[in-house]
Order: sequence, then C-alpha cells, then structure tokens
Amino acid sequence: MSRIIVTGGSGRLGANVVASLVAAGHHVVSVDRTAVNGLLAEQIEHDLLDAEATLRLFERVKPEAVVHLAAISVPFSAPEREIFETNTTLALNVLDASVATGVHKVLVASSPTVIGYGAPQGWEPQYLPIDEEHPLAPWHSYSLSKQVVEEAVAMNVRAHGDGIRFGIFRPCYVIAPEEWAGAPTQQGHSVRERLDDPALSAVALFNYLDARDAGDFVAAWLAGADRVPNGTCFFVSAADSLATGPVDELLATHVPGTERAAVGLSASSPVFSSARAERLLGWTAKRSWRTELVDVEGMEVARG
Repeated sequence: MSRIIVTGGSGRLGANVVASLVAAGHHVVSVDRTAVNGLLAEQIEHDLLDAEATLRLFERVKPEAVVHLAAISVPFSAPEREIFETNTTLALNVLDASVATGVHKVLVASSPTVIGYGAPQGWEPQYLPIDEEHPLAPWHSYSLSKQVVEEAVAMNVRAHGDGIRFGIFRPCYVIAPEEWAGAPTQQGHSVRERLDDPALSAVALFNYLDARDAGDFVAAWLAGADRVPNGTCFFVSAADSLATGPVDELLATHVPGTERAAVGLSASSPVFSSARAERLLGWTAKRSWRTELVDVEGMEVARG
C-alpha cells in the first residue's frame, strides 16, 4: 500500500481518482482548499499557492506518490492572467515540494485543449485521431498554463533523471457518474442535451471520459510508472465519441477545418487516441455513453 497525495481531491475528477486509488489499496490524502462529505480519503484543507506551507505539508505527510489535479479547470471561468498564474504556480509548488521531499512518482493532469481546437482564427488538425505527437497550439490562458505545466514536468525529468518518475495525462471531457443520470455537466448542459445537439459537443471535438475510467488510468499509471519512459504524456479518452451520428460527418459539419482529416475516422471513433495508454499501461476505457447514460425522460437512447 502506497501513501498518495491527490491535490484537488474534492473535485469532480478528484473524487473519482481518490475512489479508484482507495479501491486499489492505497492510503490517499486529499489536499484541497475545502473538504467534502463522503470522500474516501484523509482530507487536508490547504492552499497550494503557498509554496513554503506546501513544502511543510509534504514533509509532514511523506507521500510516496503525488497526483496533481488542482487547478482552475474551466477556460474563461476567471480572468486570463489569474488562470495562468494560478495553474502554473500550483503545479510548480507541487513539483518543487515533491522533489524536495523525495516523492517517487508524480503524475500531473494537463488537458486536450493544448492542441488548440476552437481557436477564433481557425484551427485545422494535422491528422485524426489526435495522439500525443500532434503539435500544440494553445490560444487561451487555460491551455497555455497546461502547456507550461507539461514543460515543467519535462524540465524536472531532465534535471532529476529516473530518481523520480514523472507522468502527464490529458483527460478528455470528464463526465462524473451523477451526470449520466441528468446532473449538469461542466458546461451546464446534460449529457442528453449534448447528444441531442451536436453543436454542444463539437466545441470539445466530441471527446469525453467517464471520471471512473480516469481514476482507473491513474491507478494503472502508478502501478506501471517504473516501466514506461519517464515523463511520458498520455491522452485518456473514452473509446468512442459523444455523438449519436457518424463523428466524421459531424466534425465536417460543426468544426470548420476538420473536413480533410475527418475522412480517416470511422463512424464512432474517438477524436483523441488512447493507444499509447493501452500499449504502455494496458489501460482502456471501460465505460461509454452507450453503457452509462440513464434515460431520465423515458427517451430511447441510440446504441449504434
């Protein structure tokens, strides 16, 4: 059993990561600004923006591994400078404290938005599905902060070698278990609404990920981190797209610039490839909207 700090453990993604790690037999310490009821972890209320206090906390807890999720997680939900400064400072403080206290494994959350889709001046993917080798083109502070965080991880790999195992993951649009039953998603719409109106999912390229599958990925990375190249980045996505119609046609209709690349996709393909996670860690998503969506209004759910 490992002692693991999960930053942002009170959040939508964090709570499910905590649950997966506890189920895998780990002792989890959630570090967040606020505690929540029912979280299956020891909880510490703490402001990670305070570098000295964060170092003292790590010295006290003595984690063997750290999963860094804490961030302003929604683009444009705060002033651009605040998002950038908050997210980069949080990550740097956690990385510095991890290195200083001898943490063995550090996994940091990034975002698919680093690819640059949705840019007001237009965006065209070089190919689809998108994998970890695709060029980055952030166009707002949230995506830029995530690119900087990825570079900070790479810097630490170069500085410290294999004495500490680092990893990066880019979870796709996270859907929590309660959202399958009708609770609003991160953008305020229900999953059913996102399926019924392709324009709502098009802004995220129809990508999504069940939060429990995200938690299972984290557990898989912790179990396999010593076997994969240090600092490896992973896309983590459901095995299909959040769309009832052919995703290649929906992309061509709703996302200008994708028409050429979309030809290579099958009707239900994910736009982001998780092949690296499957190849190196043996992880694949177990859940999809076809298996999880609760039809609360008695409407028939498309299964094709």
